[in-house]
This record gives sequence, C-alpha cells and structure tokens, in this order.
Amino acid sequence: MSTDRHAGKPILLQGNAAVALGALDAGVQFFGGYPITPSTEIAEILSEELPKRGDKFIQMEDEIGSIASVLGASIAGLKAMTATSGPGFSLMQENIGFGMEAEIPCVIVDVQRGGPSTGLPTSPAQGDIMQARWGTHGDHPVIALYPDSILECYELTIRAFNLAEKYRTPVILLMDEVLAHMRESVVLPAKDKLKIIRRIKPNVPPEWYKHYKNNPKYISPVASFGEGYRFHITGLTHDESGFPTNRHDEAKDMMDRLLKKITDNLDDLIQIEPFYMEDAEIAIFAAGVVARSAKEAILQARKKGIKVGLIRPLTIWPFPDQDVEDMLESTKAVIIAEMNQGQLINEVKRVTKYGQHNRFYRIQKYNGLVITPEEILQKIAEVA
Repeated sequence: MSTDRHAGKPILLQGNAAVALGALDAGVQFFGGYPITPSTEIAEILSEELPKRGDKFIQMEDEIGSIASVLGASIAGLKAMTATSGPGFSLMQENIGFGMEAEIPCVIVDVQRGGPSTGLPTSPAQGDIMQARWGTHGDHPVIALYPDSILECYELTIRAFNLAEKYRTPVILLMDEVLAHMRESVVLPAKDKLKIIRRIKPNVPPEWYKHYKNNPKYISPVASFGEGYRFHITGLTHDESGFPTNRHDEAKDMMDRLLKKITDNLDDLIQIEPFYMEDAEIAIFAAGVVARSAKEAILQARKKGIKVGLIRPLTIWPFPDQDVEDMLESTKAVIIAEMNQGQLINEVKRVTKYGQHNRFYRIQKYNGLVITPEEILQKIAEVA
C-alpha cells in the first residue's frame, strides 16, 4: 500500500494508511505490534516503511509483548507506537497502566470492532470508549482522540504523538472500523509546515537530574537510558528520582502530577467541533463515523426548517465537560447517537446542568452496522 504524499494535491488515502503516514510524518521510530483486524494495515505499512529509514518494526508474540516493547523503546528515547483492536487493547491494559504510572510517552491506536471477546472482527462498533478511559486499574486521567475523516486520521495521529511527548504519557487514538478501511481524497500539508513536538531534554548535570521533578506546569525534561543520567523506572509509587516510596506526601505528589498535568491543560487538550450549533434547538452528540451520518441528517433536517446541530468531540478524553455544557444550555432536546449500548449518553448527562434528563434521546446500535443518516433523521423528526 502506497504512502506517497503529494503536499497540496489530492490523494486517495485509506484510514489506516493515513494513520501510518501521520505516524511517519510525526517521526515514529519504533512500532511493536501483533496483527489484528481491523488495524492490520497500519502494521503492514510501517513494517515496510520504518526499515527504509533505519527505524525499527517488531512483530511481537502477542499484544502484551507489543505494548511492553513500545514502552521499552520509548524509555530508550524513541518515538514509539502500536496499533490494535478491542481484544488486543484489552490485553495491553496492565502495561498501559504502567506507562501512565511511569509517564512513558507512546501512541496506542485502537481500531474498534464489535465485541466483547473476539466479537465481530470485520464489523464496526464503538464499544471501547470506556475501555480507553477506565481499561487499566488505578486513578489517573487519560488522553484519547477520535477522528471522523481520513484527513483527521492523519492529523490526529500527529497530534497524538505531540501530546504524548509533551505530557509524557501514553495517548490513545480511537478509530472506527469503517474509518480504518474507507478511502477519501485528502490534501495533506507540506511536511515543513507540520508542528512536531519532541521530548524536552535535561540541561542540568547528571548528578542534579530528577526524572520526575515537580514543576508548576507538570511538564519535566526527560532523559533516556544510555544518556548518562541515573534514574529508576518502576510501576510502584515513586519519588522524584523514580525509586519506590511509601511516604504519603510523595505518593500524593506523584498522583497529583498525573492528574494535574492533564486537568491544568484542558485548553490545550480539548478539541471539539460544533456543526450548525449557533441556533440549534435540537443537538446531536456523536463521535467518529456516527458524526458523519449525523451531519448528513442535519443538512436534510435543515432543509425542512428544523434547527438541529451537532457536537462532535475530537478529544473524547478528557471529556469536554465545559464545552458540552455551554453548547447544550439553550437546546430543548439532545440526541446521543452511538454504536454501543450507551457509553457517551451518561457522560453528556453528567456534565449537563440545564434542564431535565427527560430531554435526552438515544440512538444505540450494536449489531455490527453503522447508524445511518436516515435513522438519525427519523429520531430528529420524532423529537422536533
């Protein structure tokens, strides 16, 4: 599969290829993974492209080994990623938690499919939204992005790498099976116009270096193994040097850093798209490929004089609480459309202070098929 890029000219690109191309343009140096539908093309492409650059591709024995290799590569200083689907994402969760605790930058792409277990390997679903947020144990925030177009697959992959490096944390890119395998004509930016964030390196003598040093912005320079700095990495609660501690003050400091480096930077992290929300009396909340159906339904409803709009989160975690609350303040009804049994609707209800919950309407489909514009248009007609 070609990943040739032609800046400024349209090219026909598949979703998984767009992710691979975005990763290459972001500077990925290591991919560790295990092939699983519907994410396989990402690994296939990078297995060809990374060695051409002198970078590394490893097919591991399973997903547990895959994420472990990614974390190890990142600790050694490489931009690293993996790609998987629901069952593989489940197997990775313990080590994703290790990455959160040890603050190891990496990107994990989860191309969702029907579940649970091996489920519907070639059919779409949005059942991993909560797994992305709460899949691993412990109390910690998460950054997860969610594209709805092939161009966004490319753009949000680059953004995922940038956020991982900037905030020293695993970042998850959630995708729908339909998006992974569909093709669209896209115009990519020139590579020299891309903003690529690289890890901040320490500028102090090795004897002064603290791997987890607190600072007001919660973003610390980070040394890699082999660069002459002494530090320790563990999944245990640790002090500024990374060594295990049972001191309550140091445990609280570490947990606060994990939380606040996300919650203190929401303006930088949150991306949300309002679509015809300026005068909307009815709002639809949808992510990923469902948002595409919602947009078509909204255009048809508007022709009939129905004032309906869409709220689409590009950043699904942290959840865009304030933006959603503000945009829903003046609406009389809210339709939440999702390809699962109800994961987003409770989040929207949680952040909404205005009106009663009986103004919420749900469209939930979990049979391996996409929610269509006609189904959303029918619900709009019922609500209007």
